Amino acid sequence: MEIKPDPSIFASVGVNPFVPVKLCYLSPKTAIMNCVRKRSFLAAALLLFLQPLFSQNQVVLNADSAKTIINRNIYGHFAEHLGHCIYGGFYVGENNTKIPNTKGIRNDVVAALKKLKVPVLRWPGGCFADTYHWKDGIGPKAKRPSIVNTNWGDVTEDNSFGTHDFLDMCELLGSQPYISGNVGSGTTEELSDWVQYVNFENKSPMSDMRRQNGRDKAWNVKIWGIGKEAWGCGGNMRPEYYADQYRKYTTFMSSTPGARLFRVASGASDADYNWTETLMRNIPVRMLEGLAIHHYSTVTWRQKGSATDFTEQQYFATIKSALWMDTLVTRHAAIMDKYDPQKRVAMVVDEWGGWYDVEPGTNPGFLYQQNTMRDAMIAGVSLNIFNNHSDRVRMANLAQAINVLQAVILTNEEKMILTPTYHVMEMYNVHQNARMIPVSVRSNDYVLGNEKLPAISVSASVDSTGLTHLSLVNIDASKPQDISINLQGKKFSAVSGRILSSGKLQDVNTFSNPDKIKPVPFTGAVLSGSVLVAKLPPFSVVVLELK
Repeated sequence: MEIKPDPSIFASVGVNPFVPVKLCYLSPKTAIMNCVRKRSFLAAALLLFLQPLFSQNQVVLNADSAKTIINRNIYGHFAEHLGHCIYGGFYVGENNTKIPNTKGIRNDVVAALKKLKVPVLRWPGGCFADTYHWKDGIGPKAKRPSIVNTNWGDVTEDNSFGTHDFLDMCELLGSQPYISGNVGSGTTEELSDWVQYVNFENKSPMSDMRRQNGRDKAWNVKIWGIGKEAWGCGGNMRPEYYADQYRKYTTFMSSTPGARLFRVASGASDADYNWTETLMRNIPVRMLEGLAIHHYSTVTWRQKGSATDFTEQQYFATIKSALWMDTLVTRHAAIMDKYDPQKRVAMVVDEWGGWYDVEPGTNPGFLYQQNTMRDAMIAGVSLNIFNNHSDRVRMANLAQAINVLQAVILTNEEKMILTPTYHVMEMYNVHQNARMIPVSVRSNDYVLGNEKLPAISVSASVDSTGLTHLSLVNIDASKPQDISINLQGKKFSAVSGRILSSGKLQDVNTFSNPDKIKPVPFTGAVLSGSVLVAKLPPFSVVVLELK
């Protein structure tokens, strides 16, 4: 890899940056050998001395160029009626005396998620959303009809967790609700009634029904998904047909003075750019506030492999898939820019995360998997990508919050553990509603066999109090990474930080050892004038605070 070092690197060691400039555009080894052949021994010695600096990762942070707000909803979560995400995860029942709860919602879960500062929570699905009929989940619980969850394990649910339970839980969490409406098997009237039931303050058939069921004040739910994965489990629709369905459904959804609706169209899977193109072309921007995309990080889709027993090759493949998110966001955004150059429509990555085989002995339909340092890497690089694309990405929802896929919390009866992914999202919440600082990155390579990936991932922001935060990820499975950061546009006097790391990529938190992986103070950063140097261990996540 050819290296073009920043001149400030030379200046930091008292070297005239213009003397060896021609040689510096060669690889270090080639440059030194050229000097020897030309008997330029002084230049060769200089290059040999500077070679460690050439091999450093180099970052330029433009602190005076922060403009775009990192929407806090990028740090959103997702709760589906799937496995033990709702029942046994969030909700344990109002009559449960073994697990402390508030109206059936686990108190320990609420406390953990409040610390995470969950800005938005998506419900009831997922594929489940397009089979869910909301009126089955309101009124006296003893009178609610049971349903069979045909998408996830064919289990029977009693509908004891419904609209009131979800929206009251969001109030406990301090989170904005994001409701996915049923387009696949529902009707325009059903979705219109749901909007009126939760949002209409004055007298109407639906607001009267809400009051009869114990809630006087409207919840004012703003964010609504119009179907889910319409190209697949939401109806196997063509994009042209779905665009017309979207226009029809949203026509009958009314905003109220307390809730101007934010309508999210069911978007593309991965690189289906035609889906995005068709929707952006056929849905007027005035009818559209958000367009979704979904992408999961896998070894391969058909052979996902174990969540905990994986090789470095499988790790590399998963991280390669996670880093592909940058290409997906860039290309979908370019299509959106054609039809919406003012960027009024948000890109909503409302399903993302790692997906592996379920844990041995568990129901295949419950998607229960453990959470390792590999998942911490996925979370770190994905959130950096979203931060750096915050001009278009304005909401994202990790799949899923509890006991499903890349969960931040795992529960087992009264026990609860926080996963490595939880800790990354807690460390990163300093970026919520901060202004994104543009960074340029020159990264070393993480090499495995004949393939390579950029070893480091970076994003930065400045918050409303003036504190600057820098998120750094080293994905390399075996090598530490020295990072030199040129701080431009602002002077800093102090640096502190935290790190998440562990001895093995496969390490996990367990119910018997819940704190094996947790953030600790980071002492590997040194600030000297306008240069910040940090040394990151293999597969680690660091968040620095600059004052």
